[in-house]
Amino acid sequence: MPRYVAERVLLAPIDDVWGFLAEPYHLSDWWPGIAGVEPDRRGLAAGARWKVQGPSYLHKSETARTLLVREVVPHALLSFELPKDRVRVEVSLQATDERRTRVTVAVDGRFLVGPRSRLAAQALGRLYDLVQTAAER
Repeated sequence: MPRYVAERVLLAPIDDVWGFLAEPYHLSDWWPGIAGVEPDRRGLAAGARWKVQGPSYLHKSETARTLLVREVVPHALLSFELPKDRVRVEVSLQATDERRTRVTVAVDGRFLVGPRSRLAAQALGRLYDLVQTAAER
């Protein structure tokens, strides 16, 4: 299964980056192809199943599908899967100093070809734009 990886240093402390990622409703702000999120009662926890809305990576039509939260390590790792799309995502965080965080986004998926092969880079670009609390002034 192909794996696509993007890495970038965000100009924000790890607490701010994790706080943004840990809020389920922010997923549609930074993950390509997700237009809406309805988390289950567990929120961001391993085994949680969320309903997400948006076009499937395998089909162009707008559809409701399930996101499975696979692993959560606060301030370090978020892993989820979109089973219908056969896509797995891993977002890793590492503080580089008190104001910067290295974020690595890895995406695995057999059908990630063409524009879909850029999901990791697109997601990371959106995170960069949204989470810049420590930007130099």
